[in-house]
Amino acid sequence: MQTDIFHPLDLVEEIFAANDWAFERAVADELVADVGGRWADYSLMFGWREDMAMLQFACACDLRISLERRNAVYELLSVVNDQLPIGHFVVDPDSNLLVFRHGSLMRGHSGPTVEQLEDMVELALAECDR
Repeated sequence: MQTDIFHPLDLVEEIFAANDWAFERAVADELVADVGGRWADYSLMFGWREDMAMLQFACACDLRISLERRNAVYELLSVVNDQLPIGHFVVDPDSNLLVFRHGSLMRGHSGPTVEQLEDMVELALAECDR
């Protein structure tokens, strides 16, 4: 498990600051930033689960899916998710927003690297824009 010396979201915070992205860390284990994309605005959310040594990541697109189109979107997401190397898209049932999600297990590691975190964000933003 992680020690109290290093928290994975500290590194995420540094990356967000380096990109001049406004972010909020209301609690130690959650970090949220808003980023502009090609087609929509995105909310990047990182969460740390100490009990599982897991870094959770979500990128919510500011695209609401209407109830009438939901089945068609589910069919499309099935095809899209099959082509993704990591992560997957879902429609959040509460907000009806399109969300890219990914989780990384970190047990036995000293934590994620800057490059891994940057790749995670870049992949999500690229897939959401695509």
